[in-house]
Amino acid sequence: MKTFPSLSLCLLLPALVFSGCSGGTDAPKSTKGKLVIKGSNTIGERLAPRLIAEYKKTQPDVEIELESKGTATGFAGLLSDGCDIAAASRVVSLAELQQAQSNHLEFNVHTIGHYSVAVVVNSKNPVSNLSRDQVRDIFTGAVQNWKDVGGLDAPINLLIRDPVSGTYLGFRELAMEDKPYASATKTFTNYAGIAKAVAADATGIGYVSFDLLTTPGLKAPSIRGIIPSALSVNESQYPYSRVLRLYTNKDKESPIALDFIQFVQSSQGQEILAQMGFVPRM
Repeated sequence: MKTFPSLSLCLLLPALVFSGCSGGTDAPKSTKGKLVIKGSNTIGERLAPRLIAEYKKTQPDVEIELESKGTATGFAGLLSDGCDIAAASRVVSLAELQQAQSNHLEFNVHTIGHYSVAVVVNSKNPVSNLSRDQVRDIFTGAVQNWKDVGGLDAPINLLIRDPVSGTYLGFRELAMEDKPYASATKTFTNYAGIAKAVAADATGIGYVSFDLLTTPGLKAPSIRGIIPSALSVNESQYPYSRVLRLYTNKDKESPIALDFIQFVQSSQGQEILAQMGFVPRM
């Protein structure tokens, strides 16, 4: 468990109660107390620590504990009164909703942005559109030559994240029906490495965060005619995306949690999401 000196979060709701913290930009009042956040690795690995650090600059007296062991642990913590905020990269499940009802607990949900990755190819590659089935078949190895998806007669080089990264599994779930990657892949420890490699390889294909789409030598083919953009993600059209939410117990929302959520949804918090390759909410 990571301990951060201060923070305040508010969570999201997918089926029970919908509420939102305003994205105000007024300077926050000084706050004291403790905030416990549990849940999603997608949020907790890099994004939450950065948000917490920035929040602490104006709220140094808030103690924040962050535990990132998966979305399910966040909901379990909220249901057992073990945390103030459940960070989630999926909606609450039916079983979790039923447990909440048994516990006479009502969720509030706050959308904070989107985790999204864009499929990219070399700018010289003539392929400009792919279907979801084609993307799946390329990364699983069922399709190994560009000519089979409308490109040149050349082998496809797969450039992906390393197996220890959350994106390695995340893309497999989003784009590959959770099927295993092809055996012939080259792995990278970050998106920037993939972007650089694809830009230098006319037959390469990979996936990167949206902030790297302007990398020279890259292009992002549309998926079923949908280009990767903040608009297509927020309208739930681009397929390789997940909504990021913060859930709270409606009856036990602390002022600290609400203040932290307001910060995350503010222009400053949303800019941090964009800087880290996430897609802000619109």
